[in-house]
Amino acid sequence: MIEQVNQAGYERSRDSLRDISPDLMRFAIEFGYGDVLSRPGLDIKLRQIATVAALTVLGDAQPQLKFHIQGALNVGCTRQEIIELITQMSVYAGFPKAINAMVVARDVFQELDVQGN
Repeated sequence: MIEQVNQAGYERSRDSLRDISPDLMRFAIEFGYGDVLSRPGLDIKLRQIATVAALTVLGDAQPQLKFHIQGALNVGCTRQEIIELITQMSVYAGFPKAINAMVVARDVFQELDVQGN
């Protein structure tokens, strides 16, 4: 499942804590992807949409939001869908959180443009 969403981002995340707590990222990945995201009932695109929405509303998880915006794009979401999703969350999250999420989305889009994607 992680390969579909964001393999490169997973590897960066895993490696970022390898020196201090390699088990923490392993637990997060095994539970999140092995137990929760691999359940039947929702396809991977819908799961990524829900995740981006939740992280937008939380408002304090920009690295994770970046990871999952990249993942949403990897599983078939369009940039416009991401923009609309974040805009929709402004009703529930408030404008500051939605604006911050839109900045993260813009950064992801710009990074992809630089890479030619």
